Amino acid sequence: MKELIITIGVLVAMASNQVEQVELNQTIDNIQDMKEWMIEDQKQGVIDSVYADYYIQYLEESERILISITN
Repeated sequence: MKELIITIGVLVAMASNQVEQVELNQTIDNIQDMKEWMIEDQKQGVIDSVYADYYIQYLEESERILISITN
């Protein structure tokens, strides 16, 4: 019985880590999409270059942090 409980605990922990990994990857993808949109908006003149650069800088920083967590 004790071994069964330990096995179930390990499986639950593994599943939880996989879910967290998927969520982190989705978040990284979202940030990358947002960066692309911001760059395109900047090129099209939709947003001021100063603001766009500011947003892009923070998106890149967030992306780097999340990538470092996933590795």
